[in-house]
Amino acid sequence: MTNILIRLILSQFKIFFREPGVVFWSFGFPVLMAWILGIAFANKGETLRTVAVVGESPDAVYNLPQWLHEKTGTDSTEYSVESGLEWQVGENHGEKARFRFRAMSEIEATQALKRGQISLWIEESSASGLRYRFDPDNAEARLTYLLLEGAFRDQGSSKQKGEIRTLTIIGSRYIDFLIPGLMAMSIMNACLWGIGWSLIDLRIKKLLRRMVATPLRKSIFLLSHGMNRMILSAAELLLLFGFAYFYFDITIQGSLLALSLIFLSGYCAFAGIAVLISSRVQNTHSGNGLINCVTLPMFILSGIFFSYHNFPDWFTPYVEVLPLTMLANSLRGIITEGIGLAQVIMPSIGLFGIGCVCFVLGLRLFNWH
Repeated sequence: MTNILIRLILSQFKIFFREPGVVFWSFGFPVLMAWILGIAFANKGETLRTVAVVGESPDAVYNLPQWLHEKTGTDSTEYSVESGLEWQVGENHGEKARFRFRAMSEIEATQALKRGQISLWIEESSASGLRYRFDPDNAEARLTYLLLEGAFRDQGSSKQKGEIRTLTIIGSRYIDFLIPGLMAMSIMNACLWGIGWSLIDLRIKKLLRRMVATPLRKSIFLLSHGMNRMILSAAELLLLFGFAYFYFDITIQGSLLALSLIFLSGYCAFAGIAVLISSRVQNTHSGNGLINCVTLPMFILSGIFFSYHNFPDWFTPYVEVLPLTMLANSLRGIITEGIGLAQVIMPSIGLFGIGCVCFVLGLRLFNWH
C-alpha cells in the first residue's frame, strides 16, 4: 500500500512539472510580483518624494524661496527648474528621507496633485508661517508630511510647527484619484475575464468546435463577445460613477465626448488583448495564469491605488506606456482636470492601435479546437 501511495505521489509530480506554464504560475510569478511590490513599497523612507513649493511672489514660480534654503542648508545655485532641488537627510527617527523640491504656482501644484506627481505642497504665509496643503485621507501625503516636518525639526529650524491645511479643491482628494483608476481597472477586468476567460472556457468544453462547423465568420463570433461585454462594462461604469457622484460628490469636469472616446479606445485595447491571450490556451491553469500575468502587473504598476511616481524615475517611462496607465491617466484628466477631446486623441490612438494589433494577431493564432 505504501509503495502504491509513493508511486501515485511521484506521478502527480511528473504531471505537474510536465506543464512549464503551471510551474511558472506556481513558483516564478509570486517571486516576480514580490520583486515588483518591493520596488514600490520597500524602503519608503528612502523614496525620492517630490514636494511643490508655492510662493506668494510671481518670481517664486521659477525660484525656491530663501527660507527653504535656510531650512535645508542648501544654496540657491543648486536649484534648476528641470531637475528641482534634491535634499537628503540622514537618520530621521530611524529613517532616511529624500525630497525633491520644485517651485510651482498654486495652479501648477493643484494639477500635479491631481495627476499624482506630488502628494502635498508647502507654502509660507506671513501671517501664520509654514503651511502644508494635502488631503489627510491620503496615506502617502500623511507620511510625506511627517517625514518632512521631522526633517525640518532635526535641522534645528527656529520656526514653529507647520500648519496643516486640508485640501478641498475638486479633484485634489484621494477619492478623486481613486475612482478613475477603479473605472479603468473595471474596463480591463471586463475584457480579460469577461471575454478572455469566456473563450477559454468554451474551448475547454469543446464548444468552439461546433462554431467552426457553422458558416459563421470567426471574426463576427469574436466581435459578438466584445460587443456584449462592452454594453455590460458601460453599465458597470455608470453604476460606479453614479455611486461616486452621490456619495463622494465627484463630477466630470471635462468633455463627455472625450470620455466616450477614451472608454471605447480602452475597451478596444483590452478586448484585443483578451482575444490574443485566449487564442491558444488549452486548460484552466494556463488560462488563469496568463490573465493574471497581464492584469496583476498593470494593477500594481499603473497607479490605480497609488501613484506610479513612487517607482524609480528610470522606471516611470515604461509604466506610462502600459495600456492601463494610459487609460487611467486619461480618465483622471477628464474627470478631475477637465481636459477635452484634443488632449485624449494621442492616448486614444495608442489604445486603438494596441487593440487592433492584438485582435488581428489573436484571430490569426486562434485555435478553435
